[in-house]
Amino acid sequence: MLVRVWDAPTRLFHWALVLCFVGLIVTSQLGGGAMVWHFRFGYGVLTLLLFRVVWGLQGGYWSRFSNFLVGPKAIWQYLRGWGQPHDGVGHNPLGALSVITLLLFLAMQVASGLMSDDEIASAGPLTPFVSSAWVGNATYYHKDIGKFILLGLVVLHLSAIAFHYFRKRENLIKPMITGDKFLNYPAHSAHDAWPERRRGALIFLMCAATVSGAVIALNG
Repeated sequence: MLVRVWDAPTRLFHWALVLCFVGLIVTSQLGGGAMVWHFRFGYGVLTLLLFRVVWGLQGGYWSRFSNFLVGPKAIWQYLRGWGQPHDGVGHNPLGALSVITLLLFLAMQVASGLMSDDEIASAGPLTPFVSSAWVGNATYYHKDIGKFILLGLVVLHLSAIAFHYFRKRENLIKPMITGDKFLNYPAHSAHDAWPERRRGALIFLMCAATVSGAVIALNG
């Protein structure tokens, strides 16, 4: 049976985050005038992370944290092959851990970027409000630690997708495009009608307005 797993707001969040991440990597390597766009992509990631937190509480069934966050015991059982049937619908326990880890390190990268200063032409909007020690540590983490941790997590994420595709014959990318997954057992279908999509768009606009207002206030 065909089950709607990922609602439209979740899918759009995912691909927007991919684009912003690629934009951040490219602009960080270009430097110079591209740093203006580096900050813009960073603010975009902050907006998306804020949206995902809210949507994790109010979104579609399989997008809610309550329906995929599990403890160490469930992760261990999954690794031993003792998982539950619904583990194959949305994020499995190991995938959920990967997603949360990636989101947390993205949040840390954005936070450190807001306090970073390259001592040439670019400084985060929070640098005037923290000590020089904080700025130095944040800059070091942002440029020499956090970036490489995120790249490693992305490689692991892509490797897991490849493993599922070639070893388990399970395409994880297609459901994130179409929203649907074919299952041989009944499962809860996420609500993805236009009222839910409009609600997701409104939440995103509110998050974007919050981030934009904070940035303008800090830079003003």
